Amino acid sequence: MNAAPSTTVAGTGTRTADAGTGELAPGALAGIFVRLKLSLLRNGLRQSTKRKRAFVTALVATLLFALLQLLGLAAMRGHDHAAAVTVLFAGVVALGWTVMPLFFASGDETLDATRLVMLPLRPRPLVAALTTASLVGIGPLFTLCVLLGSVIALAHGPAAWAAALVAVPLTLLVCVTLARAVAAANVRLLTSRRGRDLALLSGLVIAVGIQFVNFGFQRLSSTDVDLSALEPAAAVVRWVPPASALGAVDSVSEGSYGTAVAQLALSAAALYGLLAWWRASLGRLMTSPDGSTIAAAGPRARAARSSSDATESALLHRLFPRGRTAAVMQRSLRYFWRDPKTKAGLVSTLAIGLLIPIFNAAQGVESVYFASFATGMLGFQMYNQFGQDTSAFWMVMQTLATPRDAYEELRARALALLLVALPYTVVAVVTVAAFVGDWQGLPSALGLSLAVLGAMVGTGALASARRPYTIPQDSAYKNVAAGQGALAWTSLLSGAVVSALVCAPLIAVTVWLHLTDGHGHLWTVLPAGAAYGLLVGWAGLRLAAPATIRELPEILAAVSK
Repeated sequence: MNAAPSTTVAGTGTRTADAGTGELAPGALAGIFVRLKLSLLRNGLRQSTKRKRAFVTALVATLLFALLQLLGLAAMRGHDHAAAVTVLFAGVVALGWTVMPLFFASGDETLDATRLVMLPLRPRPLVAALTTASLVGIGPLFTLCVLLGSVIALAHGPAAWAAALVAVPLTLLVCVTLARAVAAANVRLLTSRRGRDLALLSGLVIAVGIQFVNFGFQRLSSTDVDLSALEPAAAVVRWVPPASALGAVDSVSEGSYGTAVAQLALSAAALYGLLAWWRASLGRLMTSPDGSTIAAAGPRARAARSSSDATESALLHRLFPRGRTAAVMQRSLRYFWRDPKTKAGLVSTLAIGLLIPIFNAAQGVESVYFASFATGMLGFQMYNQFGQDTSAFWMVMQTLATPRDAYEELRARALALLLVALPYTVVAVVTVAAFVGDWQGLPSALGLSLAVLGAMVGTGALASARRPYTIPQDSAYKNVAAGQGALAWTSLLSGAVVSALVCAPLIAVTVWLHLTDGHGHLWTVLPAGAAYGLLVGWAGLRLAAPATIRELPEILAAVSK
């Protein structure tokens, strides 16, 4: 029997198949995935000038921030507490890699194993290829800059620099592998219909994790923090992978070679365990059916689902009258309740909105006005309204012939969001006021929050028309399609800035009342804020309606990618 011929990639000479097996060599498979990732990014940017500008802006901003982090950490070289800061910073970065890819727009097509189930790929070489592709991106580059700054601050002597040559790639690999292993383990949770209820718990866990990341960055970047207070926590974290790899560099600098070997061994063992966990998850994803969506779930389960759907439909019909507005509101509310990704995002937003003001109050920033942050977080749900429709937006587009139609569509979507946002805003303001003990400032804080909500509704409607992007429904790894991440970030950030500027007059009035000792008139901010929010929200919807009609083809192309 003749051996199966091997092949090479044209122009490179890279061996792509082993003779006799026909399987791709690991190096060739990794190269294919890297080229695939770059091609997806390049093709996504080619579709729109807006995406190119947004990507370049985000890339430059991230690189500048990463460079500042590198210089700041490097400047701690020789500082008594440099090891504590760098080790804790590495721990915070690793925690960010764990939770942020599940919440923020991230990932790419090459990282979604569910797209590869029909290909004859084994888990072991697939893990190697996916790991290599994962190292290409802005996130790994930022992490690398942080690690380089850390080792510059820690390494003293040739032996320490030799340890750093091992610690830096080891730490980066652990961070990347940790993110992908967690994502692979949660893929069924984020895509299955039965997993939608568990997505609530997942959203809460992610929200808490992100807030701990935020809290850690605030503490480490604070100028008035006593760095000696970080030593007890650093003494523990330096033995927790992957921060233990950086702890090994410091141990070598101090002459503790045995300790350094043990710390590097811990990170290496963590990497091995994460790779094994990831490989097992990929094996299950690529060989096992999703039990929550199998049609043969049984007549009793199907009958229960049908009864539940009928009860839900009857309830919605009783709550809303007939007409376009009612139909659109019901559709939006069903998105909130039935779509696992939308539900997880909404619950995470609700949790983060309450946690951040409370965390800031716990750090000494006791202001009831921080409650408006909770409203702003929920207001982001108004952005990219058409993206959640994905390719089904063409059906909505058939009903949009005039600016009036677009206005009614956007207004109904805003009303559905307000059914959640208005009571949540009241609860958030009351909760923060009770936590900080400032009941006198409650009316003005509630008024400002309502104004912020109205501004976010208006700017979100405009952003939905002018900066739409795809929310992939067939991938649990990301909330934005490849090549559109920068577009999504710039849309959200610019919307937040514009909303703050829109609310500036009301903010100025509130500040003036505080400075002139007009606390007895702060209650007037409540009706003024409610009216102002209603006005700017209505104005934003009015401006977005004709823009939506003009941009219909572009919106359809953007959300249907």
